[in-house]
Amino acid sequence: MRNPLPAVARVLGRRRSLMKLAEGIVWADTRLHRASRGRASLVGIAGLPSLRLTTTGRRTGQARENNLLYMPDRQAPADEARGDEPAGTEAGGGEVFVVTGSNWGRAHDPAWALNLRACPDARVLVHGRDIPVRARELTGLDRDAMWRRLLAFWPGYGMEREQAGRAFPIFVLTPVVDRSR
Repeated sequence: MRNPLPAVARVLGRRRSLMKLAEGIVWADTRLHRASRGRASLVGIAGLPSLRLTTTGRRTGQARENNLLYMPDRQAPADEARGDEPAGTEAGGGEVFVVTGSNWGRAHDPAWALNLRACPDARVLVHGRDIPVRARELTGLDRDAMWRRLLAFWPGYGMEREQAGRAFPIFVLTPVVDRSR
């Protein structure tokens, strides 16, 4: 029997009433994620993929953490052309994490997006695994194509986009090989 929770979450994600609960959801999700060392989150319980993104604060230089819904994807061809190497795989074969700065439909980009623009090297905690990543913000046709895929993955982004009145930044987080070992 298939898990019905992702379908239920996608229906609930289209309701404006969910947006009013954002602060409480973020609070509870952060504590659950910390307590489980990245193995559980509210988004995960709903059957959707989530990660904990650690960026470097653009003003403070301090580590900043945020739990995010992500869309899993295969490494994009543009990444191959630049020679980025996914961790543990040959170029072109690794999973990447696609995240968007919806910021729960607020009128401004989330701080983590601004931090990634200033310093694209970050870390993600997924299923208890800490993975170094490099962020690349999508633009132009690449961004447009990924936006359509993101809407199919999480239709609630459409409602958030309408409420925010802005285009959301979209980042591809590609695992990188740690060459210090």
